[in-house]
Amino acid sequence: MRGTRRSLITLVVAASALLLAPPAHAGPVMPIAAAPEQPDHADAIRYAASNRDAAPPGANDMSCRPTAAHPNPVVLVHGTDATAYSDWAGFAPILKAAGFCVFAINYGTSPDGESNGFGVIEDSAAQLKSMTVSILQATGAARVDLVGYSQGAAVARYFVNRLGGAYVVDRWVGIASPTYGGTMYGVAPVVQAVPGATGLLADEFGPGLAQLMAGSDFLDRLNAGGDTVPGVEYTSIATEVDEVIQPYTNALLRDPGAHNIVVQDVCPDTEVAHFTFTYDPTALRLALNALDPANARPPTCVPVPLGAGILDVVLASH
Repeated sequence: MRGTRRSLITLVVAASALLLAPPAHAGPVMPIAAAPEQPDHADAIRYAASNRDAAPPGANDMSCRPTAAHPNPVVLVHGTDATAYSDWAGFAPILKAAGFCVFAINYGTSPDGESNGFGVIEDSAAQLKSMTVSILQATGAARVDLVGYSQGAAVARYFVNRLGGAYVVDRWVGIASPTYGGTMYGVAPVVQAVPGATGLLADEFGPGLAQLMAGSDFLDRLNAGGDTVPGVEYTSIATEVDEVIQPYTNALLRDPGAHNIVVQDVCPDTEVAHFTFTYDPTALRLALNALDPANARPPTCVPVPLGAGILDVVLASH
């Protein structure tokens, strides 16, 4: 029976690889350099600045084999102008300790090689697709789960919804997902209204970021006909005080069956912001629950003052 099951898994993986045959886009980068766990986003950004090949602790071990309890590898997808390490040096070791095989990608590298999450989202999603094929082949898994932060949530959702990812993805989890885009406290509409300004924004911060402004052609295309596709469980985790996505409800999915969580509905005193979301214990517990519902438990609510950590992240990023 065991041999039969392995043969079936091998068949599924082979079929998935054919369905997801990667197109001719630049390949993703899977960082592998050992690096320490980090307590907050700013410290992780500082470390990543001089260690661009750092991998989140516990991630990107191609010898990892999924267990029956956790058969799906988890793939973590970072945000704009970030690295796998800077966004996931806190969550990857939590997932590893919980028994998951964990992987994290550096995608959308800028032409000068100094930034990730820069390129157009369609190409970045194709890189995620390519990496997913490699993970399935290496681990023998039949499916994966995806966790995307900010732009990474859009990259992961484009892969699932538009590039055939639904064949091999069980769960999509978005943290501060720009599902319907951000206004960035009114900056985005001004940029969109000024001729040529969107191009300047794309030149400076990357076309991927420009694609995520509310009302963009990209988001209209991605959400046309619905923001989810059948066969995948979707969970979007949002905060009411998101400094990038306003209104915060733009981070939520609208299709029936999608699971939306606003952290303040769970922990009213947690005023976590966009820039610190992937290091917030409430958000990470909620994400882990979405990935492992059989072992879900309520988060231990830790009060977070409004604006806490934002300035440190901004300073670390510059």
